[in-house]
Amino acid sequence: MNTVFIVPTGLGASIGGDAGDATPAFKLIASVSDIAITHPNVVNASDINEMPENTWYVEGSILDRFLEGKIKLKKPNGNKILLAVNKPIKPETINAMNAARYTIGCDIEYVELETELKMVATMTTNGATGNVYGWKELIKQVSKYKFDALAIASPIEVQKEVALHYFHNGGINPWGGVEAVASKLIANVLNKPVAHAPIENSDQEVQDIIHKVVKPSMAAEVVSNCYIHCVFKGLHKAPRISKSGLSVEDIDFLISPLKCYGRPHKACEAIGIPIITVKENITCLNVEPIKHEWVDNYFEAVGYIQSLKAGILNSEAISMAFA
Repeated sequence: MNTVFIVPTGLGASIGGDAGDATPAFKLIASVSDIAITHPNVVNASDINEMPENTWYVEGSILDRFLEGKIKLKKPNGNKILLAVNKPIKPETINAMNAARYTIGCDIEYVELETELKMVATMTTNGATGNVYGWKELIKQVSKYKFDALAIASPIEVQKEVALHYFHNGGINPWGGVEAVASKLIANVLNKPVAHAPIENSDQEVQDIIHKVVKPSMAAEVVSNCYIHCVFKGLHKAPRISKSGLSVEDIDFLISPLKCYGRPHKACEAIGIPIITVKENITCLNVEPIKHEWVDNYFEAVGYIQSLKAGILNSEAISMAFA
């Protein structure tokens, strides 16, 4: 049983809208899956990435193309990672890179970008997004290197008032949206796994947040020095685009939040892959899917998957048995 688990970035999902706080739900789904595919937003949490061994960590644009049947995926034993940073690379970033080399066993090389990668976060009525500058120059420079996956560490400009409001009041994570924009732009051209980690906000009042207690689901955002260990762990064995390997025909389910509808859903509907919509996890969007399997929570999603694994197609039979 192969599953795809999504929580789109920057939409204020009640589970998975902060920093890796969808990981327990994903681990539950992965426990009843042979292969559990997800994207960085679900499991990235600064220095923490608790994805299970059967996880396939797939960047969003690659996941879209996979579900649309345009590409196949193959999981390697390990990837050569290139880390792209703005000049000059900071000592803490070098330490984080070496920590991953000596704990995960990653093969990582870094490159300082000749043209600054600038990312500016913006908020709209449909969630967090942003603009990315210098990404074409980044692609041109990194294309001179041999690597299997690209990690990027760079600042994200977020208005001070927006950052403080998020930490004090919760809501939509303002950093995630522009990260998704950047990774999709770059991965679409490179055709390689890409993930981004933000470097600290320079405003002192925002920096002081790390010395205060925050909402539990945000805690991973304030315990890290440079936020990139989760990216190294994810990219270390991230699937590569391949002419042979796992295809969309091998996928059994898509698990999605409520009020969430986009390319993955349309692709699954087109090929007839069941979509399990979890009502307890809701986004800020005002969209309603049409033909989905509805469950109240992730526990029920697991039950639904297990029942079909057991060949039980009549849900009424289970309901009557426990009546």
